[in-house]
Order: sequence, then C-alpha cells, then structure tokens
Amino acid sequence: MAFSPALARLIDAFRVLPGVGAKSAQRMAFHLLQGERAGGAKLATALAEAVEHIQHCQRCRMFTESDYCEICRNERRDATRVCVVESPADVMALEQNTDFRGHYFVLMGRLSPIDGIGPEELGLNILRARLADGPVEELILAVGATVEGEATAQYVAELAERYGASVTRIAQGVPVGGELEYVDAGTLSQAFSGRRPL
Repeated sequence: MAFSPALARLIDAFRVLPGVGAKSAQRMAFHLLQGERAGGAKLATALAEAVEHIQHCQRCRMFTESDYCEICRNERRDATRVCVVESPADVMALEQNTDFRGHYFVLMGRLSPIDGIGPEELGLNILRARLADGPVEELILAVGATVEGEATAQYVAELAERYGASVTRIAQGVPVGGELEYVDAGTLSQAFSGRRPL
C-alpha cells in the first residue's frame, strides 16, 4: 500500500533516529496522527527551534544556545582539569553520576579514517589551542574501549603531552556488582592489567 506523500515523508523523517527502522517509524507517525496531533505540533516546533538555535560551545563543543555553554561559563569549575568525552550524552552521564567539577571537551565521535573522521572532524584544533593557552594541567580521557576509542585516546594523549598536561584515563573493567565468571575476556583482561592499590 502506498502512503500519501506527506505521510511517507513523515515516516522517512523518523528513520533518521538511531534504532528506528521502517516499522517503528510507521508506528510513531501513526501514533502522532491518530491521537497526538497537538503533541506532534509541539514536537515539530521544539525540533525546528533546536535545529535553528543550538550550536556547539566554542570552548568544549557541548550543545548550547550561546557562544559558551553553562559549564564553560561557570567560574567555580576547575579549568585545570579537562575531561575528553565522545558525546554530549557522556557529559550528562558524568555530571549526573560523578563529583567531577572540571571542564569538558566533546569530540562528537572518535577517529575513524575508514569513515573519513580525522582530527579536524573531532575539533582537535580547538583542543590544541586550549592546551596551548593553558591552564590545563590534567587531561582525563573518558572514551570508549573500542578500537576507534583506543586510537582516539592515544592520539589525544600524545597531543596533551606535547603541551605538558598530564594524561589520565578513566578505569575500565568489571562493573559494580558484576560476577567475574560472567565478564567477557577483554573486559576482565583490561580490569586486571589496570588494577590499583587499595
């Protein structure tokens, strides 16, 4: 069955979201049109406003509506400690679950030459300028343990060391409450090699 052009465009628009396939997109579109038209209009307005007004912070690349995000503008935060993360979602996770009160740098991805993602696409020129201007003393790497994440961590660590910043990496390994027998070999190996004194 062929949908009307407007409905087909709506379904196709939902498919840009991660994890949303044809069936899920169709269900979302039908839901909005069947009983949530006011909610759909509100969603459309909010999305249009976000696309028009939200940009990247000039210092850390987090999402913001002004030149600098709230974290970068906060003078009570420790500017000597910068945590490098892959996405804005990582910033939110750290803010909600840790007591870290330094600054961030958001890569918006990870190095992946096969996908055409190099240092420029990750904004590493901005990080380089930030390291050169100081006062970054510690750069904390909080990137994934994927092959691309490891390559990104190595590249950023070398960059930071050139400017005299110490480099640390968040611990990775066995989750809290995890049983060793159920942990995969790579995670267990990483946890064992990264052990620290009590």
